[in-house]
Amino acid sequence: MTPADTAGGRVVYLVRHGQTALNAEGRLRGRLDPPLDEQGEEQVAALGAAFAALTRPPARIVAGPLLRTRQTAGAIARACRLVVVVDERLVDRDYGTWTGEPADEVRSRFGPDLVELPGAEPVGVLVDRALAVLEAQLPFLGRPVVLVAHDAVNSHLLSRLDPSLGAPHEIEQGTACWNRLERAGDGWRVVAVNGSAATLS
Repeated sequence: MTPADTAGGRVVYLVRHGQTALNAEGRLRGRLDPPLDEQGEEQVAALGAAFAALTRPPARIVAGPLLRTRQTAGAIARACRLVVVVDERLVDRDYGTWTGEPADEVRSRFGPDLVELPGAEPVGVLVDRALAVLEAQLPFLGRPVVLVAHDAVNSHLLSRLDPSLGAPHEIEQGTACWNRLERAGDGWRVVAVNGSAATLS
């Protein structure tokens, strides 16, 4: 029996998009809009097949507006015969003038989670909008829902939902990974973090 079964279907899978060239180069992506690269396309095809093979496959998929999230969601949607719903609130963090810069260099100056990054979208705003999207899925949780977003969105949201996971930079989010959340009473429980297509069951 899967966690989705034990939760009566009140499950959300929080997914990170597949790899892009900027991911591979270690640069802050933010609102830049590169497509998936060849490896990213392979990753999301495998993820789509894994979701379609679940005992309780998702019945709704919501993605941020950028191409990399829409391509990822599209691969899952095609495998599961769904239509992608786009929600602007799942867009990546706006890094301002730091967009496109080497991530390690920026983090060495401003800290691993870039909380005090000058000119960037405040982390609190990022988390609040992501949490609002998560809460908006409650009417649809008769079956699992998939949300497709970004590393910064996912890691900050997961840290808010379950502080025991550590700071956002301590929560690994590989490209095309999934995280499983369950609705428990009036809150959310993080069941699994940073899973791959091979571990989705």
